[in-house]
Amino acid sequence: MSGHSKWHTIKHKKAAIDAKRGKVFTRLIKEIMIAARGGGDPDSNARLRTAIQAAKAVSMPADNIKRAIMRGTGELDGGQLDEIMFEGYGPGGAAVMVAVATDNRNRTVSEIRHMFSKNGGNLGEVGSVGWMFERKSQILIEQDKAEEDTLMNLVLDAGADDLRNDGENWEVLSPMEAHYAVLTAIQKAGLPTVAAEIAMVPKNLMKLEGKTAAGMIKLTDALEDHDDVQNVWSNFDIDEKDMEALAS
Repeated sequence: MSGHSKWHTIKHKKAAIDAKRGKVFTRLIKEIMIAARGGGDPDSNARLRTAIQAAKAVSMPADNIKRAIMRGTGELDGGQLDEIMFEGYGPGGAAVMVAVATDNRNRTVSEIRHMFSKNGGNLGEVGSVGWMFERKSQILIEQDKAEEDTLMNLVLDAGADDLRNDGENWEVLSPMEAHYAVLTAIQKAGLPTVAAEIAMVPKNLMKLEGKTAAGMIKLTDALEDHDDVQNVWSNFDIDEKDMEALAS
């Protein structure tokens, strides 16, 4: 069982709470705006299509989605955002990837650097840890919503690479280009998803314990709470028992 995957599940439970405060709306609006730079038609823009689906999943009003697309395509003002991917190390040497969307690059770089150093980590150079991850489609489904064999056949036929068990959810991993096809197959089968995104999936995990594990969770929380941070990924692994204690 992967502690990292367990934390991924906890992240999305937290996201459901954040959605009530509009925090998730802000992040999804930014993602739609950036995705729409590649074209405002979701039928021919896979990234935009995925972003719109994520927005609809948290009940974002259609008008909000439309305005975000128009800002991204330049039809409305306010679409000037820089995308930055930070790479660094957390406590114990765990690799960390941080996706950011900002209208003030210098401020954000300074603040992210400070968060790493304040929480026992170090911000690295571009490419310092990226090689430890693969960009993949990652879809989570609650285990009690699907039988393993049935789900395995469904997602593999749709183009997925792997189906994993994180102890609470099924984790469906696919090539980026297969994301929409796999997600559509899951939705047509009537299976609700906990999360569906293009993620940086670690190739290998690093085991953390005790204060080092607690420090890594603290850093992850701090980064995710930053207004400009869109997502955080890491390759840390923590025993389920320790994970539940830290998350409580």
